[in-house]
Amino acid sequence: MAASIGIMDSAYFVGRNEILTWINDRLHLNLSRVEEAASGAVQCQMLDMTFPGVVPMHKVNFDAKNEYDMIQNYKVLQDVFNKLKITKPLEINRLVKGRPLDNLEFLQWLKRFCDSINGGIMNENYNPVERRSKGGRERSVKGSNKMPKSLQTNNTPPNSTSVGLSKASGPKPANTAQVQALSKELTDLKLSYDLLGKERDFYFSKLRDVELLCQTPELEDLPVVVAVKKILYATDANESALEEAQEYLNQSLAVGAEEENGEQEEEDY
Repeated sequence: MAASIGIMDSAYFVGRNEILTWINDRLHLNLSRVEEAASGAVQCQMLDMTFPGVVPMHKVNFDAKNEYDMIQNYKVLQDVFNKLKITKPLEINRLVKGRPLDNLEFLQWLKRFCDSINGGIMNENYNPVERRSKGGRERSVKGSNKMPKSLQTNNTPPNSTSVGLSKASGPKPANTAQVQALSKELTDLKLSYDLLGKERDFYFSKLRDVELLCQTPELEDLPVVVAVKKILYATDANESALEEAQEYLNQSLAVGAEEENGEQEEEDY
């Protein structure tokens, strides 16, 4: 199943917000950006939920902040891939960089894969918080080693308020909200641009393959190949060359049929 999820699969058109909702709802987390999953811990726990007992959660480090610690998580993930015979390559060097597009694509693939197991039905007996606290490294440590807020359990009461904040604690709420909204919009536009670019490159490569095939000396003079080249090399962007190509092909086939009939008549005589 994993190997059959191609780049043009509908999985890669699932939006960032849907991916984040999927992760947060299932694992009870607070991720707001896909790159917050760059450590590989989220991916490990998603497979732990899908295949109970396969992932050694005691080796998964949810506190990972540097590339070395992140790579250790991906080594765990690679071992799980091997156990499950998942052939998808893990591009660890790209994922640990935290680039949004790389992490989004991997999470899109992961969602598609997990949804293909048992119809994507959640394991109701799975407790993600307990698995992180008992099996993983969700440790109650002090100081700078505290787990990032996005990877902490989402159990904050909705009406809780902060007290004792300094007046000079940061920018005004209205300005902060506006900056966050603009930043989110910019990220979404960049992801959409990158995905469209990949789709464009995909189809261009296919057209280039067709063009090279049409230029094969043994094939380039065949009527169907000439018709295809008429479409490929059409210069008028406002009109389709399909009608002209079909007309040429029909005429060529008609001529070929007449010649074949003539040859048959000569053989009869």
